[in-house]
Amino acid sequence: MITTIVLVKAHPKKVPDTARALADIDGVREVYSVSGPWDLVVIVRVKEFDDIARVVTESFPTVPGIERTQTLTAFRAYGKHDLEQAWDIGVE
Repeated sequence: MITTIVLVKAHPKKVPDTARALADIDGVREVYSVSGPWDLVVIVRVKEFDDIARVVTESFPTVPGIERTQTLTAFRAYGKHDLEQAWDIGVE
């Protein structure tokens, strides 16, 4: 799966509605309201790179309240589980 993180700046009065609308888009897995310069963080997980374009450039613009976005496509995930697998050589 390809993971893309989209940072969203939304109209202040429309943040909850915008978040709900984004969460309903096929390919969107999670939507978080956050503090800081961005209002929402959207996690998109799709099978193909072309699906990123469909979700982000075709579906997102139809959502009312979005003022600006920044899209970040993940290359690799790092976490405890991933590191344990990387170092597991089958010795128990």
